Amino acid sequence: QVHLEESGGGLVEAGGSLRLSCSASYGIDTINFNVLGWYRQAPGKERELVATITRGGSTNYGDAVKGRFTISRTSAMTTTFLQMNSLKPEDTAVYYCQMARASLVYWGQGTQVTVSS
Repeated sequence: QVHLEESGGGLVEAGGSLRLSCSASYGIDTINFNVLGWYRQAPGKERELVATITRGGSTNYGDAVKGRFTISRTSAMTTTFLQMNSLKPEDTAVYYCQMARASLVYWGQGTQVTVSS
């Protein structure tokens, strides 16, 4: 079993910054994840890609956050960070951490990020 624990969400003014963290804990077996990522979902909207990072260090960003957000991870692929700068009200959403290897996909519980104007 894998539990993803997220932290760092909260309320911030437009133009501000937040850093989200997500760490995996293993109940029995360790999973060597290949991809770590962040997704977000606003009320009434579909869940969308924010950023992903692979074991090799390749990154991918959603168009809406390019140039403002940066994803990183520990070399062990057990923790991922999302540095969010120049936040906008439209960034307001529940942010979900994801860790995956092949068909094994795990999601965090989600953390609320609210950006005020």
